[in-house]
Amino acid sequence: MHGYIIPNDAIGFNRLLGDLKAVYQPEIVFEATGVYSRRLQAFFEDNSYAYTRLNPLESKKQLDSLRVRKTDKIDAEKLATSQFILNRKPSYVQEVLYQELRDLRRFYQNLTEDIVCSKNRLHKVLQVTFPELETSCRHQTGKQYWNLVMAFPCNSFVLELDDAELTAIIRQSTAKRISEKRVTYLVDKLTKLANQSYCEVKKTSPMMEEIKYYAGELLRLSEYRQGVLEEMVTLAQPLPEYEILLSIPGIAETTATSIIGELGDIRRFHSANQINAFIGIDLRHYESGDFLAKEHITKRGNPYARKILFKCIHNIASASHTNPCHIADFYEKRKRQSQVTSTKPHTIASIHRLIRTMYYLITHNKLYDYTSTQNR
Repeated sequence: MHGYIIPNDAIGFNRLLGDLKAVYQPEIVFEATGVYSRRLQAFFEDNSYAYTRLNPLESKKQLDSLRVRKTDKIDAEKLATSQFILNRKPSYVQEVLYQELRDLRRFYQNLTEDIVCSKNRLHKVLQVTFPELETSCRHQTGKQYWNLVMAFPCNSFVLELDDAELTAIIRQSTAKRISEKRVTYLVDKLTKLANQSYCEVKKTSPMMEEIKYYAGELLRLSEYRQGVLEEMVTLAQPLPEYEILLSIPGIAETTATSIIGELGDIRRFHSANQINAFIGIDLRHYESGDFLAKEHITKRGNPYARKILFKCIHNIASASHTNPCHIADFYEKRKRQSQVTSTKPHTIASIHRLIRTMYYLITHNKLYDYTSTQNR
């Protein structure tokens, strides 16, 4: 139908629903456009219409040979006419639980990025006022450290207080129990750091408010992120794959919920190789005549899942010192035998092995057992 346009809202969807009811067994195909196509997708699901959602790259490859000019109208028409030729299969619709886990996982990732950004800004401004404060605690993160930063944005705030006042602030900086010995140590250390520091600006500088703002923002973001993680765990716990993933050494609740959120129900895949393609770590092969190109991963899948699994391999390798895993053994063996300094090829190969392991365990409903991997 030429010139058929509807707004992306309830009014447009109601008109579309009426038009769909007038068609016998309509076949629906559209190009995924991130968050912008999700309302249309939800409309089809709410009204029990199967649809084919195309990746933009896949859509481009299919239509390049059919179009001379490119506009949204032309693309929509070509997608519709090509459906008669290609007969595309309907897209898989995830259960609501998996969709919610994915949304929470993306929100968790956004909060993490905001925390990193605020940390970098706080570090930058502290270099002007009180850089020594960063050595006051073992880690430059956590509720106690950020409360101390808010209380002492420059050394003058420490020097104007006596030991009793410093003790009271230190005790209030954390909800955890803190020993007298630890409090005395922090009082002495803060006093020593304040005496050796030289603040570049005055105590009344706007930078003090900036420091307090970033520290307060880090407190707020961290607490909110922890709440999101707890919500993810609550959603994931009833799923059998949650405990199975936790049984793999190096995978904790954050990683387990993230994997489930990004991969969805792993049982829907027919093989581990399909999961490789889904996250974009399947190899691209190019051969022409006598020329054989070096193989690279396609990167045409879910980039969030790919990033999670990259980190997961390094977590598994780190945990292997106390909790052995055949994937870590494989990773270390490849590193020892390789002449290449880069660890990326070994990580990708280990991801393949991890995916096969996860797929086998989840489809057979088994927990990970290191000893059983040694008998094969």
